[in-house]
Amino acid sequence: MSFVLTNCQIFTSEQIIKNNSLIIDSGKIANIIPDTMVAELASLSHLEVIDLQGNLLVPGFIDTQVNGGGGVLFNNDPSIDSIAAIGIAHRNYGTTGFLATLISDDLAKMQTAIDASKQALNEKVPGFLGLHLEGPYLNTIRRGVHSETKLRTPDQESLKQLLQLRNIGSSMVTLAPEMVAAGFIKSVAQAGIIVSVGHSNASYDCIRQALLDGVSSFTHLFNAMSPLTSREPGVVGAALEDPDSWCGLIVDNHHVHPATLKIAIKAKAPGKMLLVSDAVHTVGATGSEFNLAGTRIYRKDGKVTTAEGTLAGSDLDMASAVRNTVQLLQLPLEEALRMASLYPAQLLKLADQLGRIQQGYRADLVLLDTELNVIETWINGESSKRC
Repeated sequence: MSFVLTNCQIFTSEQIIKNNSLIIDSGKIANIIPDTMVAELASLSHLEVIDLQGNLLVPGFIDTQVNGGGGVLFNNDPSIDSIAAIGIAHRNYGTTGFLATLISDDLAKMQTAIDASKQALNEKVPGFLGLHLEGPYLNTIRRGVHSETKLRTPDQESLKQLLQLRNIGSSMVTLAPEMVAAGFIKSVAQAGIIVSVGHSNASYDCIRQALLDGVSSFTHLFNAMSPLTSREPGVVGAALEDPDSWCGLIVDNHHVHPATLKIAIKAKAPGKMLLVSDAVHTVGATGSEFNLAGTRIYRKDGKVTTAEGTLAGSDLDMASAVRNTVQLLQLPLEEALRMASLYPAQLLKLADQLGRIQQGYRADLVLLDTELNVIETWINGESSKRC
């Protein structure tokens, strides 16, 4: 299928350009042409011309931490149907690529999630890029809402199970380096699996070694990790100092104070901060009470907590994260959009096909109005209005 998207502003990932149109062919971006060429081209090739009414066309958002959406929590039902439902729910908010995320659970449930993810990849579930296992190799001191009964230290069988992720797109595991044996991180990273630090009480020195061993990311920076202090930099200090790793930020005005996020963004190497939702099943669903893997959680005023007040994921979507980054953190729109698209693509080693509007790239796109609300999305050139 071929068509032209015209009468829009286009954010290429570098800049916003005007008076240009986008040719989509067979799910990819075929070319960017001046608007003045559209009429002649359409008449010669019989391309459908779609008028975007002057709105902003941007690369599709990529969310590396999606626990649920549309009333579906991946832990509650780790199936291909759940992955598809979560993708549909978040697509309404501009997410065209995501990692289905399983929080700490037993080995059997993890295997079910792995098998479902393999199936989702084989059956090309729209937007599914890989699996994110957040745990169970975490520190109980920093477990957050993760059930203490599910946490464990890995053995050889655990390693064999994790290594299955190398066959599931761009997949990730979040772990606490102080809870795994020497060589464990290196074995996982060398298999091509993204290793992220989270729910960790590690020292600065421990994190420095983990980075040398292959850690490339930090899951929801500041939350559930040892803080930066005067004499012990902790996980946060090591993350901000390192120039090569990426940090996920939950910009919902609940998880981290905006001033703290501003300081962190200034401290970190440019291009290494990315937006994540850490969304649970509340996104795209109605109601105020939900079940999170056996724990009752409550949604109120955009915040999701247990009865005791512990944060239990978020009620955040990626479009809201972009708006918050502009409004709360006063970052330029272009940078907020890169944090939602290009930088996650780079972390997932997919920046040669996602995160830009450029010839040859996949046609994963989002159309935004002047208030940065989502009007329409395309995944592999397929419109959300046509699904």
